[in-house]
Amino acid sequence: MRIVLFGSSLVSAYWNGAATYYRGLCKALHARGHEVVFVEPDLYGRQQHRDLGDDPDYAEVRVCQGWEGLRAELDRVRVEGADLVAKCSGVGGWDLELARGVLKLRSAETLVAFLDVDAPHTLSEAFAEPPGSQDGFRALIPRFDMILLYGGGTPVRSTYAQLGARASYLVYNAVDLDEYYPVPPDPNRACDLLFMGNRMPDREQRVHDLFFSAARLAPDLRFVLGGEGWGDGVDLPPNVRWIGHVPTAEHRAWNCSARMVLNINREAMASYGFSPPTRVFEAAGCACCVITDAWEGVDTFFTPGEEILVASTARDVVDCLRATPSASAAQIGRAARARVARDHTYDQRAAALEAAVARERESHTPSTEWRLA
Repeated sequence: MRIVLFGSSLVSAYWNGAATYYRGLCKALHARGHEVVFVEPDLYGRQQHRDLGDDPDYAEVRVCQGWEGLRAELDRVRVEGADLVAKCSGVGGWDLELARGVLKLRSAETLVAFLDVDAPHTLSEAFAEPPGSQDGFRALIPRFDMILLYGGGTPVRSTYAQLGARASYLVYNAVDLDEYYPVPPDPNRACDLLFMGNRMPDREQRVHDLFFSAARLAPDLRFVLGGEGWGDGVDLPPNVRWIGHVPTAEHRAWNCSARMVLNINREAMASYGFSPPTRVFEAAGCACCVITDAWEGVDTFFTPGEEILVASTARDVVDCLRATPSASAAQIGRAARARVARDHTYDQRAAALEAAVARERESHTPSTEWRLA
């Protein structure tokens, strides 16, 4: 297949948490014999903070300047053709125009999809639109051949169905084991608990409740905080070390130097459930002992107590830190790596995408009948 994706960025993870998802999926699709083109706008300083030096060999990357550049790429797809064109959520500029442009590419030869990497946000925005309005994204949902979801499970698929989606398929986050694997710990990065995540409005309070509060409850333990935004007016506990943005090339070293790694989902993702972010799979690939906040569906990805630890409160986090000896934490990490190697690789996700396209190809018609695939 020839696949064209319009997304935030493949070459930069700067303020772009979906970068490693795009990379893993595109790399796996390429390895399975598909041609991948990734179109991204030059926004938010991402090109100045690239963590991929050269463009990858598994995708052709096209960086655009403004809407004129993106529109030219839409026209180029119309000329060159594609089997699948997907508009990804959260591009960060001209999202509605891009969605409309991609829909115009639908033909007998070309399927069009919406790849939603932040379904809770997308759906909340859609429901906030006036009922019956034809001006926003909500009215476009029934026109896509399929919705591709990297999280959310049945709750998100059912909600998309309410909005008239024709078909929805789960293409979850996963791990690229060529990029995420155990490395020797670095004493300069050592800590008891590591959390990496940008400061986001619907996650900030949860970080205060679980991470900062845990640090205050355990002043004798060392905590490391990675991600942008935390240096502006945030009262960090004295035992929390803030390291700013962590390039993806440094993720392995930081993960493997921490005794445990904390995952905190954003509020909306936690409420929908079934939405493990990339950091969980990546830390597991590094054979780290992960503590995750509690959300519905975690046990469908990892076995709690054996492959992951689950905490609902800061006291739970501290109890995990104090009650889990290093040997036990290492065993949990090894079990987590074995689980992702078995069930959560990007090759498996690419296969799921192939199956979705094949199914939709069989019934590719202008019909607006909804199908929950």
